[in-house]
Amino acid sequence: MHLPSFPPPNPPNTSDIMSSLIPTKRVDLLAPYMALDQGSSVQAEYIWIDGDNGLRSKTMTLDESPASVADLREWNFDGSSTNQAPGDNSDVFLRPVAIFKDPFRGGANILVLCECYDNDGTANKSNHRAHCKKVMDAAKAEEPWFGLEQEYTLFDADGQVFGWPKNGFPGPQGPYYCGVGAGKVFARDFIEAHYRACLYAGVKISGINAEVMPSQWEFQVGPCEGIVLGDHLWMARFLLLRIGEEWGIKPSFHPKPLKGDWNGAGCHSNYSTKAMRTPGKGMAAIEAAIQKLEARHLDHMAVYGEDNDQRLTGLHETASMHTFSAGVANRGASIRIPRHVGAAGHGYIEDRRPASNIDPYRVTSIIVETTILNV
Repeated sequence: MHLPSFPPPNPPNTSDIMSSLIPTKRVDLLAPYMALDQGSSVQAEYIWIDGDNGLRSKTMTLDESPASVADLREWNFDGSSTNQAPGDNSDVFLRPVAIFKDPFRGGANILVLCECYDNDGTANKSNHRAHCKKVMDAAKAEEPWFGLEQEYTLFDADGQVFGWPKNGFPGPQGPYYCGVGAGKVFARDFIEAHYRACLYAGVKISGINAEVMPSQWEFQVGPCEGIVLGDHLWMARFLLLRIGEEWGIKPSFHPKPLKGDWNGAGCHSNYSTKAMRTPGKGMAAIEAAIQKLEARHLDHMAVYGEDNDQRLTGLHETASMHTFSAGVANRGASIRIPRHVGAAGHGYIEDRRPASNIDPYRVTSIIVETTILNV
């Protein structure tokens, strides 16, 4: 087995490490303040995607609970501090698009997912949701459904894989996937906290499992129709990172966080249309969709995640990024047709190419453009 190298890609600097070692939440001190009556006021956490495919947030006080997104005010922030605008024209505007319950503050408090817009009213360069919404509206009659499988890896505050020996390595892959028992599973308490927070918030999380590499996990979001999938995956990521503050755990979405004989991390994208789900007609629609995906393989790879070449090598349950393939129950293919779908003759396909660090708006929109809109 090839041993991984430490630290992982993009290691934190010393100041990040030191601050991470300091507890970020004192439950005993915080509890009495969180129990205070806040009257009719509501804390709204405005959340957005920054210029580096990361997440940012800040809080606004509302006089009362909003009945819908339409009741929320547009806000702004300094885009020069988030790689979204130059310093001489730094205001970027936040337009609310979705509301979730806040599992951290509880009560009537909310999490608000936002799109970013520039001063001239155009979508910011980081805002891929605006284009995705247009695509999904154009394809609405075909009822595109998605389910994304978000894999990620947990790291300690010091930059090493969570739970791994500080001066060594765990045993080879094998016992960790969907594992049970000490030494096979790491940070289950953290994972359960995230799962419950998603359910409370209203995120359409459909399951979790431990992955092939120790301290690598997966959660699934969906099935969701159209734009909803991207909204819910981004909110699930926000909750994961936010809970990580309290555990002193740093989730990584890098597609190959450790070099060597370890699995990478993907975001397998399950997809279907009304035609693909129709008995008697579904398999023909599935085969037609696969042919279209093959014709635009390189276009898809361009938006399927940074550093994805480190993961899509043809090893560790992946296809090569340089070739396109498809097959029934084949986890080494670009597109997998699940065994039960092949037997039934209708259902969905799994695009196994997207990396764990994708922007789901970009992935879902290009899949729909290719298979429905013929862009």
